[in-house]
Amino acid sequence: MDIKRFGRHLLQHHWRVRKVFPPPVLAAIERAIKAGEATHSGQVRFVVEGALDGAPLLRNQSARARALDVFSHLRIWDTAHNNGVLIYLLLADRKVEILADRGIDAKIDKAEWKNICAMMEADFRKGNFEAGVLKGIAAVTRHLAKHFPKRHGGDANELPDAPVVM
Repeated sequence: MDIKRFGRHLLQHHWRVRKVFPPPVLAAIERAIKAGEATHSGQVRFVVEGALDGAPLLRNQSARARALDVFSHLRIWDTAHNNGVLIYLLLADRKVEILADRGIDAKIDKAEWKNICAMMEADFRKGNFEAGVLKGIAAVTRHLAKHFPKRHGGDANELPDAPVVM
């Protein structure tokens, strides 16, 4: 177990999430997701978790493993076209993970998802959390619009657009 990471997670309180992602920022993220989904049939979810606690922290769960848990819990895999995408931020680690359902993941190289994460993390290191998330949503939207364009007559919004704060 990494003692520094353990300490960061113990000291990272939920107030930090509220400070970095106040209601106006969360509203801007929701608007960006909603606008993006007007151009494609995919489903995008943004989740920010301040820090791990309990069993995930004691198991030293990675951000990737936690994102998989969240992906499953929020049923992002359960969309008609298998094109749900999770953008997960573990704030204590400033680590971003993007998980995509099999429909879109088969069309996008894993390196591209990593590039989007790296771009977001670079903004986060500068303290530009809102800009980083909005850039990430825009990049994911471009891929979804290319591979799953909105069909005439529209597609149902299968998942909520509002960010999830854990």
